[in-house]
Amino acid sequence: MPASRFPKIISVFLVSGFIAGCLSSQQIVAEKAPALFRDVALSASRQSDVVLVRQGIPAYLMLVDGMIQTHPENRDLLLAGAQAYAAYASVLEEDEQDRASYLTERAKQYALKALELTPPFQGVLGQPLEVFQERLGRAEKKDVPTLFWVGNIWAAWIGAETEGPAAMADLPWVEALMERALQLDPGFYYGGSHLFKAILLSARPEPFGGNLKRAEEHFEKARAYGQGKFLMTDVYYAEYFARQTLNRELFVSTLKRVLETSPHVEPDLTLTNTLAQRKAKKLLARVDEFF
Repeated sequence: MPASRFPKIISVFLVSGFIAGCLSSQQIVAEKAPALFRDVALSASRQSDVVLVRQGIPAYLMLVDGMIQTHPENRDLLLAGAQAYAAYASVLEEDEQDRASYLTERAKQYALKALELTPPFQGVLGQPLEVFQERLGRAEKKDVPTLFWVGNIWAAWIGAETEGPAAMADLPWVEALMERALQLDPGFYYGGSHLFKAILLSARPEPFGGNLKRAEEHFEKARAYGQGKFLMTDVYYAEYFARQTLNRELFVSTLKRVLETSPHVEPDLTLTNTLAQRKAKKLLARVDEFF
């Protein structure tokens, strides 16, 4: 599976730069910023104006970079920065691949540093995969958000990289993160770990671990956890499973259902669902090319 086909399974997380005028000292910023970031991200996630979101992120990126330079060991700030850079990459236009590659590279750097600041992962980067997996075995349910988002950001970097083979060499580490997140909390973020697994099983040829039957099972579990409100699950179901099974009717009906569902079906997913509908329209426009 070439990196160019590797999907960006990340949540749109962003904040705006107004925090600089709200907090008075660097220490307060370091302590309070992550919580404020979450509040602003929640507000932004309820936006349906993708252009507004795209235009609002850059000022925040400069702010978060400055805060991380001042507090380089603050894990929460690093995760916030990683998610912000990855979010910006996810809302860029498709012809901005070089920029997306740069943004996801910075996101990955922040995410992996945050991971190493999380017990029991100190010093794990650069170690053999077996060591990484052993450390993952010590992770607990409380670690799932870190495992899940670091895995997704790392996957987004793979998907954005133009040097496909080199980037794909990191995939086993990403899979290990997502597999452990799935074991510890299969319903986290609308069954996102099931969705990740489903896409890989669909996209890979059978000799390399692909399995359409198991992929469908994971898609069904992801859909159940999302209760039909996380529209990207159905978009990926059409793009990967329906296409691989050469089922044009399933492809079309699934994407039409996405377009017929209000993006506001879950207010906190408005932005993500708006992006899902944009993707659904583009896929439907290519139906004759696919089948």
